[in-house]
Amino acid sequence: MSTGYTQPLYILPFDHRSSFVSGMFGWSGVLKPEQTAQITAAKRVIYDGFSAAVAGGVDPHKAGILVDEHFGADILRDAKHSGIITCAPVEKSGQDEFDFEFGEDFERHTEAFAPNFCKVLVRYNPEGDAAVNHRQSSRLRRLSEALVGSPSRFMFELLVPATSSQLDAVAGNAQAYDRKLRPALMLRAISELQDAGVEPDVWKVEGLESRDDCVRIVSTARRGGRESVGCIVLGRGESEQHVRAWLATAAGVPGFIGFAVGRTTFWDSLISLRDGTIDRPAAVAEIARRYRSWVDLFEKAKNAAGASVADA
Repeated sequence: MSTGYTQPLYILPFDHRSSFVSGMFGWSGVLKPEQTAQITAAKRVIYDGFSAAVAGGVDPHKAGILVDEHFGADILRDAKHSGIITCAPVEKSGQDEFDFEFGEDFERHTEAFAPNFCKVLVRYNPEGDAAVNHRQSSRLRRLSEALVGSPSRFMFELLVPATSSQLDAVAGNAQAYDRKLRPALMLRAISELQDAGVEPDVWKVEGLESRDDCVRIVSTARRGGRESVGCIVLGRGESEQHVRAWLATAAGVPGFIGFAVGRTTFWDSLISLRDGTIDRPAAVAEIARRYRSWVDLFEKAKNAAGASVADA
């Protein structure tokens, strides 16, 4: 069983790979060296924004980055040397079914960088394809067991995409699915994965509108002796308004220890930089501002919730 993680954890994730290649730059196929260098440079802009936020007052013991080895190896090394919390993905990017980025060699890559957290992104709907879910949980159990006793903890990013029948049940309304169906499916997914021997230290989950749903997520993540397991909220590339609401709701729930908000933090700035409408220092400053705003919002909401409990 996992050892868990209960300290505040404010992650800036930029481990996106396929979305950078195709979504930001419109490329396909095997990248040319100059294209790889361009993506690497873009990720350095994000890291510089993160570093500026830390220099500006974000607690470095709570701040962390999530970046991939392919485009961000130097960033991972620099952050580790600087004492920043590091997270690295082990999944292949842009796939519906989880598999290891480096196949059977995944443990060697993990050991080489020794990030504070090994992260997986997994799409798992308990009412989805049962054979796919079984294959995924079997691979994930291997990773979970491989990380026991290692320097790296296990971070699990859970996405629960709607099946066609679930969308039909809400007349194709994705927001209604998020509100009415997804919370219960998330609970089932976490339970099924735990029962399959998958034991994350931190669950990185999609935002929830209801405080009661957040409470139930923590309760499920911590069931059966898993009292130290933490939960963080992911951004899912949503609007700033959506992200702010999710963070404010989760922050007041014990067990939600932070967030991992990526594209909402940096995407617009990088697009503007790509298009020449802002310069690099302006992009760095805006990324720093947005990241700092999530930290401030989360801590303010958490402190307000603590004060209201104390006054009750």
